[in-house]
Formats: sequence, C-alpha cells, structure tokens
Amino acid sequence: MWEFYWGENMAKTSLGLDENIEGALCYLFGVLTGIVFFVLEKDSEFVRFHAMQSIIFGIVFFVVSFVLAIIPIVGWILDLLIMIGVLVLWIYLMYKAYKGEYYKLPYIGDIAEEQAKKINI
Repeated sequence: MWEFYWGENMAKTSLGLDENIEGALCYLFGVLTGIVFFVLEKDSEFVRFHAMQSIIFGIVFFVVSFVLAIIPIVGWILDLLIMIGVLVLWIYLMYKAYKGEYYKLPYIGDIAEEQAKKINI
C-alpha cells in the first residue's frame, strides 16, 4: 500500500531532488513534465506514480476539451467551465504531491498506480 511522507521525511530521488518536489513538478507542464519525470526517475515509486497520473490526467483533459471544442456554443461553454475546474484540480494535485501524499484521482489514479508499477523504462 502507498505510504505517506511529510516534510523532512521525504527521500532523495535518483535525480537528487526530494520526492515531494519532484512529485509536484510532475504536474507543472502536464503531460510533458509527466513524461520527463517518468522516464528519468528510476528509484521513487512516489514520483513515478505522480508522473503517470499527470500523463493520464493531461491526456484525458485534452481529449475531453477537443471533443467539447467541436460542439458549437454549448460545448465551448462546457469546455470553459471544465478548464476552470481542471486548473483548480491541477493546483490541488501539485499541492498534494508537495505535501508528500499519494493522492489518487478517481479511476485515473488506479490506472496510474497500475501502469507506474508495470512500466519500467
């Protein structure tokens, strides 16, 4: 099961940063930083989980936003509302990772957890 770390209890990663810093950075530029940290981080399951969750979250948001952008007016309004919600959730995910928590999004978090354990690059 996932462990919780707080503050100074965070371990150093293979990149030399604290796990909580790297975990938060996984979300900074969405899929891009998620991929970078997923590929580069070899030791920390915490960082790999947050990197994979960032990748999946970014892809899901992109697909939903793309579909809604095709639908005139109603889709555009829904897309705008979802963008605001995604911005709030993005900041919240960064905060949770920085606090050292394995915060799992519903459904996406479970997939990210499985994939982070399966895929070894």
